[in-house]
Amino acid sequence: MKQLTRGKLAKMTGLSAATIRYYEQCGLLPKPKRLANGYRVYDETYLPKIKFIQDAKSLGYTLKEIQESLNMLNKQMSPDDLKKLVADKITQIESRIDNLITMRKLLMSLLEFSDSDIYNYLSTF
Repeated sequence: MKQLTRGKLAKMTGLSAATIRYYEQCGLLPKPKRLANGYRVYDETYLPKIKFIQDAKSLGYTLKEIQESLNMLNKQMSPDDLKKLVADKITQIESRIDNLITMRKLLMSLLEFSDSDIYNYLSTF
């Protein structure tokens, strides 16, 4: 199996070496093996783990949620459990969308106010 330095792994994944180190400290990535000289070496099994983390982050998962997902995956998660996890995330995203739509409507309505209404409102502070 090919051994990679943290810098090489960072270059291959588009992450910084500091981010990889942070993911190790958080427990998202397992601690790498060390050579006799103390250098950390990573094998190719880190690539799909990092890809999973990147994909989950792009979908709006927090690092805590990613950690929980990885823990569940490491425990041989059942397909039903995985589907529930995804369904729960979809519900959270839909709730955020609803909140953002409500906020957008509120902000749009503020654009309808006259200047005098805005000055009157601001003078109350």
